[in-house]
Parts: sequence; structure tokens; C-alpha cells
Amino acid sequence: MSATGAISVADSNLDQLRAWDGDEGAYWANQADRFDRSIAAFHGRLLAAAAIAAGDRVLDVGCGTGQTTRDTARLATRGRALGVDLSSQMLDVARQRAIDERLTNVSFEQADAQIHPFEPQSFDVAISRTAAMFFGDLRAAFSNVRRALVPGGRLALTVWQPLLANEWIQQISGALSAGRELPAPPPDAPGPFSLSDPDRVRAILTSAGFADVELEGTNAALWFGTDADDAHQFVLGLMGWMLEGLDDTGRGRAIDDLHSTMRAHETPEGVVFGSGAWTVSARRA
Repeated sequence: MSATGAISVADSNLDQLRAWDGDEGAYWANQADRFDRSIAAFHGRLLAAAAIAAGDRVLDVGCGTGQTTRDTARLATRGRALGVDLSSQMLDVARQRAIDERLTNVSFEQADAQIHPFEPQSFDVAISRTAAMFFGDLRAAFSNVRRALVPGGRLALTVWQPLLANEWIQQISGALSAGRELPAPPPDAPGPFSLSDPDRVRAILTSAGFADVELEGTNAALWFGTDADDAHQFVLGLMGWMLEGLDDTGRGRAIDDLHSTMRAHETPEGVVFGSGAWTVSARRA
């Protein structure tokens, strides 16, 4: 375990801290509304799986700018919601929005949920929207979350389905590759698809002390911008790191290919790509 700044972080999550409490987290904080709109098709399904009751105490793991935390707080009218994340920039946005929305039963804390000493059995429900996949040690993280839940406490997650079910990452990565063969990340490495295999999800959650693990698949449009120019600018800010190592010719090709891809996905509703996610539900055994 390493102490970094004001929080303790597992060694396996240090790279995630550098990204999310650095430039990447700052970008997500600045684009909070866009990210929330992008994933809106999956938001309601997560809340339905969580089945928040008025008196529930909710833990939101990897809460980002806090839409999920605030929405659960609105449901838990006699309870409370705590959002934790590695990104101080996103948490600043989350706190300010809670103030603006006059929510008094919600709080936020910068913490590594893999090792944070939550009070045992202090939450009725734990949720995570497209965040749990980034833990360095998934079993350790879910075991720690389990300890924070009451017996029978509920877990609800939104995680991506495999790469082939997600046109957005295929198309965007293909455009930015500029003809290069980019190696696929190992399936067990922290990243968007580390929980995409249902058998792996069941094995990890069961070994961490959860039961009744269920996955429900949903395919929906992922929104990236109002038009090709808007989406192009957004994606370059999000994934421009993929241009590293390219010469000027390669960079020019990649940027042109990306814009062509955005233009090919323009619809009357904006630029949209196909996507697939699992809504995962389980309970503390």
C-alpha cells in the first residue's frame, strides 16, 4: 500500500491514481455533462437494479462527477449516499452540483475503494457505473466493498460487454491507429473490458463473497456530440494519447480518419455509436 497525497492507494492502483487525479480526470470533470449524456441509456437500468429504498445507505464506487450518487440520494430520502473516487477534480464537480441541487444527504470522499477502511456493514447498497473495471485487484476491491455491506446487501454495476459488442471503441481506435496493428490489452488487466466476460464476473464476485450474481445485457446508442466537428474535438481530447509515436503524416491520417468516422455516424440526434453493457446485480452472501 502506498500513501499518495492525502489518501492511501493500493500499489496496484497507482497508475489509475495518476490518470484519474491528473489530466484524464480533469478532462472528465470539464466534460461532465457530455459523459453523463453519453451513457444515459444505461443509467436507469443501474438504478433499477440497485432498487434503492427510502432508508437505504448507498456507497457509489468510482462516482466520478457524482450523477449516480446524487440520483441515489434523491431516492434514499431517509438514508444517505457516499460517493468515492480517485479524482479530486471530478469530486469537486460532484460536491458543487450537490450544493446547487440542495441535496443534504450526500457526501463525497477521495478514496481508493479497494483498500479504504469503510465501516463494516455500514451500507445497504453499493453501486458502480463503468468504474469498477479499473481496479488493479478486482477480488480485493469487491471483498472490501462486501465488508462495507450489511448481510444481504445489494451490489449493482454497469460494465462494458466485450469489445465486439462495442462499436464505439472499435471504430475510434481503428481510426486513430493510422494503419498500425495495436495490441489488445490483456483481458485481466485494469481497463474498460476487464469485467466483460460473464463467467469472469461471476467467478470474481463469488470469490469475493457475493451470491445470486446475475447479468442483464443491453445494447444502446452511445452519444458523442451534436455533429461530426463537435464529436471529433471531444474524442481527440479523450483519446488523443493514441496519436503518440506517430510522425506528422501518421498524425494527419489518424485525425482525418477520425473525423471521417464521426461524420459517418452523424444522425438527427447527433453522433452515435453502437455499444453494449452488462447490468450486474448480486447480494452479499
